[in-house]
Amino acid sequence: MQLIFTKGAGKHDRMEVVREDAPNEQVDCPKQGIIPHDMVHFAVESVLRRRGFVTRLAAGETADVRMGAEAESDGVERLVEVFQADGWAGWSSAPTDMLDLYRVTCQARQCEPLAVDEQDMEAVRACILALTAQWQATGVGQSVALAF
Repeated sequence: MQLIFTKGAGKHDRMEVVREDAPNEQVDCPKQGIIPHDMVHFAVESVLRRRGFVTRLAAGETADVRMGAEAESDGVERLVEVFQADGWAGWSSAPTDMLDLYRVTCQARQCEPLAVDEQDMEAVRACILALTAQWQATGVGQSVALAF
């Protein structure tokens, strides 16, 4: 599967989901000042090998923003939110602080946290920083393709 992120001129970017065995799907991604939300999903899921939105797309689910609840993908979603918060803070939060926020977020949403540690957080952040550099170098109307 490929995810093709295209930088938009307005309030949205676009993600196209390309699979060999299904029609392509497109998702509008509201701009948030950092990489697109689903690009953060790509980083978390590809580095940690966890089942979340992108993995579920690869397994054949449709690109619906309201996928059914699943324990592991709910934990992935909370972790993606923590990385987004880190991005809005300049990608500089201490991994221990991010883990604390993750546990609090999971507890507030009655979600079982994934077993992750500081090294996992650093590895995901390294992937996100590489994606950020690539996305920042992408002009409006241009795309970044990611294989999953």
